[in-house]
Amino acid sequence: MCAALLLMACGMKRKTVSNQPSEISVPAWHTCLIQGARATVTTNEERLSANVTMQTVHDSMLVISVMPLLGMEILRVEATPIEVTAIDKLHGRYVKATYADINRRLTPSLNWDELQQICTADLPTGSERARLVYSFGEEMIELVIEYPARQLDVPVRVNNIRLNKYTQVDVSKIL
Repeated sequence: MCAALLLMACGMKRKTVSNQPSEISVPAWHTCLIQGARATVTTNEERLSANVTMQTVHDSMLVISVMPLLGMEILRVEATPIEVTAIDKLHGRYVKATYADINRRLTPSLNWDELQQICTADLPTGSERARLVYSFGEEMIELVIEYPARQLDVPVRVNNIRLNKYTQVDVSKIL
């Protein structure tokens, strides 16, 4: 590629012909739905477990619903490859942040591809259980997810929630 740019910069023209067909990358799935996953978050001070539903549209958007009591959603995370919105329904607040904003406080860093792998049980460690450890300043956060079977190419509902009834706060207030 550098040679081609160098040749173009010198004003020379070169035509390359390839007889090999180009490969088109097609994802193995378009949508993924995981219902009834069990997530446990352990911090320095507490341990919380809840049922989680994760709905993903490949390379586009995902929605994580946290429902600890009888299917009542108390936390919702909506993410795209550009930003993450976390809605704390219990306290009526939300945060919108880019991955750069989140990674200023989170170690190791998190990006869209990793988040999509977590939400589709497509981690290199396998598709039955995931254990992730992060630090958020002085706070250690351990996330363990036990995955049920995932459903591929099924209808998912990833509509954005209306944020006008929630108060926006800084990312440090909700994490």
